Amino acid sequence: MTNALIIGSGIAGPVTAMALQKVGIESVIHEARPRSADAIRAIVTVFANGMDALRAVESDLPVLDCSFPAERSEAFDSSGRPLGQRSMGGLYGVGPRTLTHAKLCQVLRDEAASRGLRIEYGKRLTTATHTSSGRVVACFDDGSHAEGDLLIGADGVHSTLRRIVDPAAVGPLSTGSTPVCGYTRNPAHSARLETYRMFYGSRTFFAYTTAPDGETWWFTAVPTPPMKNADHMTTPAQWKQRAVDILAGDHIPAADIIRCTDDIVAVPAYHLPALPVWHTGHMILVGDAAHATEPNAGHGASMAMEDGVVLAQCLRDLPTVQDAFTAYDRLRRPRVTRLVTISARMSKTAVPAGPFRRTLRDAVLLKRLKGRARNTADWLTNHHIDWNTPIPPNLAGDAAPQ
Repeated sequence: MTNALIIGSGIAGPVTAMALQKVGIESVIHEARPRSADAIRAIVTVFANGMDALRAVESDLPVLDCSFPAERSEAFDSSGRPLGQRSMGGLYGVGPRTLTHAKLCQVLRDEAASRGLRIEYGKRLTTATHTSSGRVVACFDDGSHAEGDLLIGADGVHSTLRRIVDPAAVGPLSTGSTPVCGYTRNPAHSARLETYRMFYGSRTFFAYTTAPDGETWWFTAVPTPPMKNADHMTTPAQWKQRAVDILAGDHIPAADIIRCTDDIVAVPAYHLPALPVWHTGHMILVGDAAHATEPNAGHGASMAMEDGVVLAQCLRDLPTVQDAFTAYDRLRRPRVTRLVTISARMSKTAVPAGPFRRTLRDAVLLKRLKGRARNTADWLTNHHIDWNTPIPPNLAGDAAPQ
């Protein structure tokens, strides 16, 4: 095996490329958008497990340099009553780190480029096939093609490669709400440094944190009607008003913070039903292309980073591509499946159906934050990838999912 083709230069693509390079596999990243395309300025958090994955391939420091920390969270109910606080750090180093999605993607691409990895822009995948010699040919909409030993789909929730790997795969589904975030230097309220303040409102969830330079970053989830009825709601001002309308009835600072915000970003959210197939032949999916979850747990970026590192370990330690892909599936699928379940549950928690469920939710949160219930996020953030420990051969075999 000598080279890989990676589709997508978001988060999973560059991390996978750097991890593969560390095990002796060179790659080229193919990005559908032109270099000048607008990037997503939504807020993203890289938790301790994501930083741990980056550290495994020596790419954590650039992310540290362009982000800021949040070591604790403070929770409140819809009346502004404190429910408690918790540490947000993990067992393995720093985390979480807050930055924009655009900045995270850019810094990962820059780090990959600094290591000699190439990114080709304007290369939208259209088809991919296996050759008689077992290699893979990827064809792009500009008429060009590329050939490699592996084809890795890091092309997100609307992945083209997913449809090639499994033509029967169900497409992404709307989560029923749209994440809306904003940035303001004139907030009506601010949080103490390194703190997220989280409000469980009567109709939706709201959170904010204040950066070291004094700018407040906030996000919420705006329930979204069927798209045919929401076409008119396309401008930042309209999303802003919708968010204010939903949160204004609660006795929390959310509506005041949103009102003094001019920089608003709304990004549609999707999730994938369980995909039985992540790979075929020498093609495989990573990140959101394989397992996009509802965004409530905030671990999409961190999980994508884990995927890239674990895939490289499997290719390093197991004798065949199929053995490596099978081991990757066995290692990643249980963790991802658990996250999908928890994210769906968190969605119901964030948007309770009626006052009784809201009261029950607040009681559970109060118990958990007082330390009388297990924190379901610990297994996520405390996950550690030991780069130097070989992947055991018994993870490969015909019994694993194909």
